[in-house]
Amino acid sequence: MKRGSSFKPRVAVLMATHNGADYVGAQLQSFASQSLKPHCIVVSDDNSDDATLEIVKRFANRHPDLSVRLKQGPGQGSSANFLSLLDHTPDETDMIAFSDQDDVWLPHKLERAATLLERAGTAPGLYCGRTHHASGDLSVTSQSRSVPNRTDFRNALVQNVAAGNTIVLNGQAMALAQAAGSPKVVVHDWWLYLLITGAGGQIVYDNDLLMYYRQHGQNVIGANEGIRSQAQRLRMMINGTLKDWNAVNVAALEHAIHLLTDENADLLRAFSDLRQATPSARLTQLKRLGLYRQGRLGQASLWLAALLGKL
Repeated sequence: MKRGSSFKPRVAVLMATHNGADYVGAQLQSFASQSLKPHCIVVSDDNSDDATLEIVKRFANRHPDLSVRLKQGPGQGSSANFLSLLDHTPDETDMIAFSDQDDVWLPHKLERAATLLERAGTAPGLYCGRTHHASGDLSVTSQSRSVPNRTDFRNALVQNVAAGNTIVLNGQAMALAQAAGSPKVVVHDWWLYLLITGAGGQIVYDNDLLMYYRQHGQNVIGANEGIRSQAQRLRMMINGTLKDWNAVNVAALEHAIHLLTDENADLLRAFSDLRQATPSARLTQLKRLGLYRQGRLGQASLWLAALLGKL
């Protein structure tokens, strides 16, 4: 969508909820305040036993123009809940925007995402970006870091930089995600980053901060910032969690390998072989394949994981 154009894409917001009564009302209201109004909001609830459903229903009654739809989630965790929403997207949808239950969007979030996704043209496009980190009362505590290097499949295989609460997909990317089904994945945002880059799509990374990402102690996945977070990631690498996650990602990609470009299908096979190789071969292959993480510290941790057999 170009500014000033009479065409406005029909954006469906897909929200996964579970016991979100404390904050979901504010997030819903931020949808109603968008300069580009969503044409539909689909809420998938995973067995909430608080007032979440009542809050969503009251919002729907106050905003009939937003076409709020409520469905029962699969009850298999956050990622499965988000991916299940792909099967409930209205046919007349041009773009989809994923939403957590506890954030707040700034008013031009959807309009800017739609505008920037035009850069993807007819290719599958995934918009994502930075966020304000905020406390429960929305006091800003910090901002997420920018991404210094390119975003492609060589990065996605070893790192996720697409924050799920910022993701917007164009129609081509939406169709791609629907074609891939709902495999077992680590987190839905990493899966979408892998799938769309693997299929030759384009990542549109926005350095503008267009939402408040609440940090309130009950986040499924909190902000990935600070020394404590870096220490946690190092522990996860050493104890084998990263290796287990890569195994899940590789299996999901192998299931969808027919959707990848030939080059990236070959890269996936080479990465799978690298994970089983000897230490010297792992380092040699890592360099040859050009796999990388964002930033010097991230790249150093990748080499260490390869050396220790933790990929």
